Amino acid sequence: MKQSLFYTLLFFLLLSSCKKDNEKINDQQGTSSGTLSNDKKSDSVATKTEIKESVPPAMQENGFYNAFAIPKDKKMRDSLYAVFSKKYTERERYAILALNRLDSKNKWNSDTLVVPAKIDTTLMAYSPFPLQLDVLSDVKKFIVFSYPIQAYAVYSNGALVKWGPTSMGKKAAQTTRGLMFANWKKKLAISTVKSEWKLPYNFNIHNTHGIGWHQYDLPGYPASHSCLRLLMSDAIWLYNYADTWILNPGGATKKANGTPVLVFGDYPWGKRKPWRNLLNDPNSNNISVEEMTNMIKPHIEKMINEQTNREKVADSIKAAKALEITAVPTEPEVSN
Repeated sequence: MKQSLFYTLLFFLLLSSCKKDNEKINDQQGTSSGTLSNDKKSDSVATKTEIKESVPPAMQENGFYNAFAIPKDKKMRDSLYAVFSKKYTERERYAILALNRLDSKNKWNSDTLVVPAKIDTTLMAYSPFPLQLDVLSDVKKFIVFSYPIQAYAVYSNGALVKWGPTSMGKKAAQTTRGLMFANWKKKLAISTVKSEWKLPYNFNIHNTHGIGWHQYDLPGYPASHSCLRLLMSDAIWLYNYADTWILNPGGATKKANGTPVLVFGDYPWGKRKPWRNLLNDPNSNNISVEEMTNMIKPHIEKMINEQTNREKVADSIKAAKALEITAVPTEPEVSN
């Protein structure tokens, strides 16, 4: 009888959906610097009310986002994870966690997972960023980080080529906003805050403040000490994609900037996590073309000027190296 009740409960947990659930969940914010993966974080659930269905976007052809409820009891949670693992492939689980701003280490650092009815393991079908931005048509590489939805996007000549989750600076140590440029990179950096914090595929974007993106825990909310945390695969991808600065001989002064990076907006501290709003409205996290254009437009001239300068500097360095390679030393004349 007990076993029957257990499976009945498990069945109803799996069927929790956006039509039935509208849990009002408060974010758990980090209160200490660095990784918070060992902190006991959970979302507090308020009373449930009926949700009015909204029209799904074109990319969600088969429906809406569903709520995958996670029980607090460890045994039930483990049993549910077995069901979750059987229902979804490894790549699908990775995508689901990414949509919830989580990594596998922090997979149950929440009481509800937002799960799309149709899984796209590339995440591109769920992009909150516009697929095309004409304002960036002359900018070869551009990276943007959104504080409001804890996500980043990559544009090449105005076309969206990648987006993904991030965990930015917590409320007490927020990430600097505004336009910055990629500086130096290192495959394994050591945190200046705590030497035991290892930062794989670190790419610095603010040298004086020590801010950069790198792989580290994604607990489902802004938790870093001002850096931009990424999933490992995303950190590697961006590490290889972005251009570094170019320094003058000796490394004391900068000759050219790297890839432009824009950080904008504010997180709804203490309120419902933005991606939970997808349960009400699949378009709730979308950033419009107009909003992005108005935000980027004031920086376009500077980005293009820096891009042109970097190309000239890079070309001159290549030309100088080519001359060194092709130069053939002449034999000294011998007098009789």
